[in-house]
Amino acid sequence: MKPAAFDYEKPRDLSAAIKLLTEGESSAKILAGGQSLGPMLNMRLAQPRLLVDVRGIGELDQVTDSNGSIIFGSCITHAAIEDGKVPDITHGLMREVATNIAYRAVRNCGTIGGSVCHADPAADWVSVLTLIEAVALVEGPSGRREVPLEQFMSGAFTTGLADNEVLVGLRIPKLSAGARWGHYKFCRKPGEFAESIGAVLDDPDRSICRAVIGATGGAPHVIDDARFLVDTFDSDRCLQAIDVAGLGSEPYERQLHHTALKRASLSLQGTR
Repeated sequence: MKPAAFDYEKPRDLSAAIKLLTEGESSAKILAGGQSLGPMLNMRLAQPRLLVDVRGIGELDQVTDSNGSIIFGSCITHAAIEDGKVPDITHGLMREVATNIAYRAVRNCGTIGGSVCHADPAADWVSVLTLIEAVALVEGPSGRREVPLEQFMSGAFTTGLADNEVLVGLRIPKLSAGARWGHYKFCRKPGEFAESIGAVLDDPDRSICRAVIGATGGAPHVIDDARFLVDTFDSDRCLQAIDVAGLGSEPYERQLHHTALKRASLSLQGTR
């Protein structure tokens, strides 16, 4: 199919992009990597009157060191993370995640910010960035605000981003030297979206031990205290956590998420 007719603008700076979005109201859409929006346009699931291409805005493609964290511009591609072209502050976690997103052609164009804003429950970044407590930097006509990623995605394909706001970047905390992580996702075949995602982070120097259940059908489910997964994997408590997440009604799905969490927990990576 072909997309419905639309106008196209490529602003040079953030203020111009926000102005276009404000004037276009709900009929305008941001185009970044286009790996999700493109197919939606072709199938006419999205029919904006205006596409605002933000790929030419330098601020959205920058990496900035900021007091114990690093700000990744929202237009940084999966491939740039996979290839180590941005700093590795997660002891390889983000690089592994990026490497296993879809196919290389998709990773060359797809952006970390575009994935977060698309908010597909089965996508990788919404789960992993929630695990490591990333913060979304959002700018609109009223200025800039910060939203913890755990609150940014409110449901399937739904975020707290207003129609005239732009996700500028993601503030990602630096893991301490002794931090360990485990990540596992199950796909029926390479390149598909995940049916289950399990991720665990143990960072004792920052008193953090948490886990995330992803590919839930909605926002990722956070387990704030995951010691029962890290110290000695407790299968019963793991299943209880899955039930609390609302994923226990279907036996197959329940077992799938249990397996993802177990494999993530048993494969903790890091310096210890």
